[in-house]
Amino acid sequence: MTKRSNPIACRIHEVREARRAWRENWRHTWKEEWRPRRAALRARQKSGKPLSEGTGPPPSGFALLPWLLVGLGAFSNLLQGRTPNPWIGGMGLLAFNSLYISVVFRAFVKEARDAPATRWALVAMLAITCGLGIGYGGSWLNFFPLLGLAVGAVTRGRMLPKLAIALSALAGTVAGFRDGSGAIGVAYATFLSTSVTAAILSLSEAVRELRAAREELARRAVEEERLRFSRDLHDLLGHTLSVIVVKSEAARRLAHRDLEAALLQVTDIESVGRQALTEIREAVTGYREGSLTTELDGARSALSAASVDPVVRQSGPPLTPQTEALLGWVVREAVTNVVRHSDATRCEITVDGTPDRVRLKITDNGTGATVSEPLEGLGGTGLKGLTERLAAAGGSLEAGRAPRGGFLVTAELPVDATQSANGYSFYDSAGQRPSPANSTVHQNSRSARGAGAARD
Repeated sequence: MTKRSNPIACRIHEVREARRAWRENWRHTWKEEWRPRRAALRARQKSGKPLSEGTGPPPSGFALLPWLLVGLGAFSNLLQGRTPNPWIGGMGLLAFNSLYISVVFRAFVKEARDAPATRWALVAMLAITCGLGIGYGGSWLNFFPLLGLAVGAVTRGRMLPKLAIALSALAGTVAGFRDGSGAIGVAYATFLSTSVTAAILSLSEAVRELRAAREELARRAVEEERLRFSRDLHDLLGHTLSVIVVKSEAARRLAHRDLEAALLQVTDIESVGRQALTEIREAVTGYREGSLTTELDGARSALSAASVDPVVRQSGPPLTPQTEALLGWVVREAVTNVVRHSDATRCEITVDGTPDRVRLKITDNGTGATVSEPLEGLGGTGLKGLTERLAAAGGSLEAGRAPRGGFLVTAELPVDATQSANGYSFYDSAGQRPSPANSTVHQNSRSARGAGAARD
């Protein structure tokens, strides 16, 4: 009776330790991971939004704990006194179960899974399993499939097939040595538990990584849309407000001596304001594509109102809407800078195209004075943003002091700017611009820095 009570005491102690470990792990999981997910799920339910497929408890070692029931046969032999040396069997059972619980929980944390302690735990489990299998045989051989499950949960990569085959061969050898007839079944069960567990957990990790990648892509899409909107808003409002200021000053000067001319300037201000409202709405929706002809006409009007003589020359083959939109942004930004900063009396805009590429040059005879602190490269936000846009479409933008004085902006683009030099479309299927983070920017920093002139 005393011999039988000792294994029972060991088993009770083992159950208590497992229950304590389970409680601690569950508290950690609930506080750190599952409680925020539950709160997010309730918030989505209250808002009426569809539930995300990613909701649910995070994967953990609890999913692999039920397989410990495979060892009930060995435990039953201990209780019924069929196992010789029950102290050894009870200690081996306790040690194996403890190591199994530790390994399966570490298997779901990459840093712990790859740690040397996990490998040593598997080696200890292998030694215990071989010892119990050789010493007792029978139901104790069922610990080989459990060992295979732990190995499959921890091992990844090319080593897995070799380990699965080696472990299955070892299990078959030990089973053949003890029982003979059951060797094939034990070897097959060991190989199956190892390979299937590794396959399922690898697939689960791949799904989690894909889900994380999708969330990252969504976050980047939001950032790119914010960047697009900020650039469009800068280019739109910078030009429009400059024109309104210039025409307002002209109306104020003309009000005392030529009321009709002043009223004409006020009418132009109203027209520019209404057009700006329309363009801002289009920029918000993301469907705005400017026309080069429209921008050139607007440039003539703005330059004339600022007492700058506009000279516009255009030649070459017809351009695609995307190329015209890009060149239109350059015209708008450059003319805005001429009106605001240059003190010029003459501005030349030249569009010269070939069958392959088109070049836009905008030069003035002003002073190129700096109105804000100089920035590296091409100057302010507008020209930097345009440089990135043109580079993303396979073009380039140079800005700096002109050889004969004044400021010179030169933009080059392929005639068909829908395909960039890096092989992706300037406008994607949703009509949005791709991120220019990987584009190559060609800057004429020597001339810009040598002149000491920076434009917004």
